[in-house]
Amino acid sequence: MTKHRIAAEDAEAVNLIPPAQPDGSGIGVNFTDAYIKVMNTELEDGRKVSCKRKGLKITLQIGDSSGEAIMNRLEYGPDVEQILRRALESAATAAGAEFTVEDGVIYLQTND
Repeated sequence: MTKHRIAAEDAEAVNLIPPAQPDGSGIGVNFTDAYIKVMNTELEDGRKVSCKRKGLKITLQIGDSSGEAIMNRLEYGPDVEQILRRALESAATAAGAEFTVEDGVIYLQTND
């Protein structure tokens, strides 16, 4: 497995977590959108990484591999950071990778 540094976590995204920035979603969509924005990048080997949210669904694409997950408030809530983290882990697993965060830096481990 190869560990790829994706980006530093968006430190400003935490300012969008309710109640600081109410959004009425219960899952922190404003926080989620800001957090995943930094994940749209390119790996050293040329594969593109993109992460999108549509409703409750997170889609993570790594090159030709894609994975989806639902942001599950009932199982992982009410902490919106935990809801997003679990969804990203599940989407990465479905795409054949592993999502981790270490010291504020986002990594993806892929089977190259």
